[in-house]
Amino acid sequence: MAILSALATEVFIPVAAVIGIAFAVVQWVIVSRVKLSPAAASAGGGKNGYGDYLIEEEEGLNDHNVVVKCAEIQKAISEGATSFLFTEYQYVGIFMSIFAVVIFLFLGSVEGFSTKSQPCTYSKDKYCKPALFTALFSTVSFLLGAITSLVSGFLGMKIATYANARTTLEARKGVGKAFITAFRSGAVMGFLLASSGLLVLYITINVFKLYYGDDWEGLFESITGYGLGGSSMALFGRVGGGIYTKAADVGADLVGKVERNIPEDDPRNPAVIADNVGDNVGDIAGMGSDLFGSYAESSCAALVVASISSFGIDHDFTGMCYPLLVSSVGIIVCLITTLFATDFFEVKAVKEIEPALKKQLIISTALMTVGIAVISWLALPAKFTIYNFGTQKDVSNWGLFFCVAIGLWAGLIIGFVTEYYTSNAYSPVQDVADSCRTGAATNVIFGLALGYKSVIIPIFAIAVSIYVSFSIAAMYGIAVAALGMLSTIATGLAIDAYGPISDNAGGIAEMAGMSHRIRERTDALDAAGNTTAAIGKGFAIGSAALVSLALFGAFVSRAGVTVVDVLSPKVFIGLIVGAMLPYWFSAMTMKSVGSAALKMVEEVRRQFNTIPGLMEGTAKPDYATCVKISTDASIKEMIPPGALVMLTPLIVGTLFGVETLSGVLAGALVSGVQIAISASNTGGAWDNAKKYIEAGASEHARTLGPKGSDCHKAAVIGDTIGDPLKDTSGPSLNILIKLMAVESLVFAPFFATQGGILFKYL
Repeated sequence: MAILSALATEVFIPVAAVIGIAFAVVQWVIVSRVKLSPAAASAGGGKNGYGDYLIEEEEGLNDHNVVVKCAEIQKAISEGATSFLFTEYQYVGIFMSIFAVVIFLFLGSVEGFSTKSQPCTYSKDKYCKPALFTALFSTVSFLLGAITSLVSGFLGMKIATYANARTTLEARKGVGKAFITAFRSGAVMGFLLASSGLLVLYITINVFKLYYGDDWEGLFESITGYGLGGSSMALFGRVGGGIYTKAADVGADLVGKVERNIPEDDPRNPAVIADNVGDNVGDIAGMGSDLFGSYAESSCAALVVASISSFGIDHDFTGMCYPLLVSSVGIIVCLITTLFATDFFEVKAVKEIEPALKKQLIISTALMTVGIAVISWLALPAKFTIYNFGTQKDVSNWGLFFCVAIGLWAGLIIGFVTEYYTSNAYSPVQDVADSCRTGAATNVIFGLALGYKSVIIPIFAIAVSIYVSFSIAAMYGIAVAALGMLSTIATGLAIDAYGPISDNAGGIAEMAGMSHRIRERTDALDAAGNTTAAIGKGFAIGSAALVSLALFGAFVSRAGVTVVDVLSPKVFIGLIVGAMLPYWFSAMTMKSVGSAALKMVEEVRRQFNTIPGLMEGTAKPDYATCVKISTDASIKEMIPPGALVMLTPLIVGTLFGVETLSGVLAGALVSGVQIAISASNTGGAWDNAKKYIEAGASEHARTLGPKGSDCHKAAVIGDTIGDPLKDTSGPSLNILIKLMAVESLVFAPFFATQGGILFKYL
């Protein structure tokens, strides 16, 4: 028996989640102390720098207009983001209702909608609850997952748009103050998301248990809907938000920087508000839903496998909740880690920003390793068995500790490799910047090569963690390795959300006409944020690979496939088609960004040509039209890629059966991971090569020219090509591989009994 009692487990999980939510609220209250009204902004004294004099006072520029302007811009960005998300959610809401009905009908039809108890799938001697009720509960958990995902994305966006102007105003007091404001706001999102995801899942399990009683097999099978809901919303958030943000960004860059030679985020550029709105809906709301989806799915995959292992058979509640306990410890660990950045150490200079963010990753990983060891010792019996494709495998509690820890450290390795390839402090990006001397073509060649090369080490890291964790604890090992990678999700998200907030802060500083010294500070925050965002994407892709493999294992077990034979034609056609899907999906998303950007470029050009006094700064551009173009394009364009991902498993499973579907899943996983890593890193490297030339911080960078030189223009072209790669196609691919796997798992009972129509009748 485990040391931790069932009662202690039932108390610890919700308490950890509530502490996380409370911590998020406290951080939010601290951020809200920065006032956006002129009178309050200059008054005040005491600790935390409210009495620090501002730079403007040295330069005699301390006018109230700056604060008023910041507040106006913040309001415009916030309204744009809110109206976009509401429009998106209306469409997504329709999809949700239709898909909920599909789940119910497909799963209900497994036993012909009968309400009689059925023999269990795994232990045939026992009777389980009827399939009809499992269909109903799966539908409910799907809706719960979807709503939690939408709410967490929306709240993240609200917090980011609330904090962006406050970061700008704090930058007048010093880079440390601005850093802490942006980081605290990121932490609000990280902790809200991690805690609410855990709490809703935990409550759902306990409510469903009232009906299922001792039938844990059916209980945890119906819980898989939660992961499906979370991920399907993430797909639309990522694709829709990604198309929105990049259409605006590419449009603003091509006309503003390349044709008109005006700086980034110049208020004369009509697409500038849409660009800043895009940072929030794509990077914050999309990223939030994406990581929430990974988190929900890895928990579901682990729970499904555990329910048919000794934990489920012996009704060991504490052992069963091991995945949730790991996440609970993660919240507490991240809370301590966050204090290191906000309270224990102060960032005083620009060069301390990036190390401070990297320390967050290292501290959280180190503390979490200890946390996992403790919880594995307390919550698990010394010996237990894990279901392994029809047999039970003996595992010890230390074995599981190694599985979680290897996932955790593999995540850190992937993060740092990503950073090496995308940060302009290291040679890969500097080589890309250097290649701009001979024009845009060489820049593109070097950038693509960098992206392909950056795949090598992450893939080895993923391969090693898969081999070790599978050898120790079969598919359950892979599921908890994925959970290990995501266990420090609160810190990861805080670092991630910090990037777009600083990016927006820089934009607001430029639009409000603040002094160049402030712009330099916000640029430094943004450059660090860019690198950490790349690290976050690395984590998201690495965890997606492990999660989708774990889901694949659960699907294969549930569908009763004992072996997936690559030599069988049924499986091989699936493999080759599955490997093609990420390309088809990327083609759709890239083309969507291209066509939306085309409309945007035309509109921006039209305004520059027809509005008199716009270039001189005497007339205001029409921001609203550009926001509308981005909104309409992204809503229209997110439907085909979304449909491709959602319909593929249904069509393949129904027409060709589970063997071909397992081939499709394996193929999509194998090719999707490679494209996702290379696309994200290529885009990130081009972006930072451009920033490297702009900042001119080293001797080498200064030889490449100031802004506006030929070198710089070549770098801007590379950056523009990289935008849809790193912010639309790359990040959406990890949702593609997870979502197809979790959907197959949810529909597995239907595919196993009714699937493969074509092969039955051919």
